[in-house]
Amino acid sequence: MKKILFLGTMALMLSSCYTHSYLVGNGPQTGVQIKQKNHFVIAGLVPIATSNPHTMSGGSANYAVTTSHTFIDGLINGLTFGIYCPTTTTVTK
Repeated sequence: MKKILFLGTMALMLSSCYTHSYLVGNGPQTGVQIKQKNHFVIAGLVPIATSNPHTMSGGSANYAVTTSHTFIDGLINGLTFGIYCPTTTTVTK
């Protein structure tokens, strides 16, 4: 019984999606979203390709940036045992 409780607790603890958000200027004005993947290896220590939020915004002065580990990103990370760690960047204009 203790083993099942322990595994259930660990599953709940590892199921969150990590998010980092910030605003540029006055924040989003139109609600248009652009998404792009970031690619990292070795538990996120070595970047392969990262997105540029300013370029994604199309030169807009007002936008919001959210970088997160979505469920799919976490699943891929878990299946590769941390060798490949993608994240998703969303820019809302």
